[in-house]
Amino acid sequence: MRIRIVDAFTDRPFAGNPAGVLLLDAFPGDDRLQNVALEVNHAETAFAHPLPTGGEADWALRWFTPVAEVDLCGHATLATAHVLHTTGAHQGPVRFATRSGVLVATPAADGSITLDFPTAPLTEVELPDGVAEALGAKPLATYDTGPRIGDLLLELADEQAVLALAPDHKALADSSRRGVIATARAEDPARGYDFVSRCFLPNVGIDEDPVTGSAHTALAPYWSERLGRAELTGLQASPRSGRVRTELRGDRTLLSGRAVTVIEGELLV
Repeated sequence: MRIRIVDAFTDRPFAGNPAGVLLLDAFPGDDRLQNVALEVNHAETAFAHPLPTGGEADWALRWFTPVAEVDLCGHATLATAHVLHTTGAHQGPVRFATRSGVLVATPAADGSITLDFPTAPLTEVELPDGVAEALGAKPLATYDTGPRIGDLLLELADEQAVLALAPDHKALADSSRRGVIATARAEDPARGYDFVSRCFLPNVGIDEDPVTGSAHTALAPYWSERLGRAELTGLQASPRSGRVRTELRGDRTLLSGRAVTVIEGELLV
């Protein structure tokens, strides 16, 4: 069984968000998928298998963190599309059947891939007790991102406030179903990004996610409304860092980026 490690939302190795990718003939039992994801021990491992021709999707796709299956994952979807295109397993746009419906990944001539994802609904809410203390910063605004993502989106005072965060991850675990997205407007858009973010996802076993595609389905509508533009670029400022180009199209959000395969090997068990 071939396994690949792909760095997503980056054009260079050892940056962006690494994901395991396995192309299968069919899905084995859930316990086996979870054990492989635990062994890979990256934020997500993606498992995909081809579907019969003529249906609404080309490949079935599932995502697992080291501790749980998740409903939506951007970087592992990008990584899977990258593997399909670079190995010749699929040509052109690929339609994935997932727990979040059919998701389309379209390659471009420059090597980037665009994901068509559902836009997260945003609802302004009161800041839960203890979140500011656990985060180490008081947000300007707090939004729920809906059941599919399950994060709190918190706008902070400025970019430096986001970069300086050193949260208590255990204390954050009680604040939402998945975790917290901290964001702020970019200090200097001339640097090539419009907003900055960091994602802390303790409830799925990820203290800080390097680059979170799914979070940008909430960040895109949030910042598009405030900045007055449908097309934006977000910098996720984790230690590995990565950029996500976003385009808001109503109830759909396009997420674009590149990916690099860094490891390829054989799963022996």
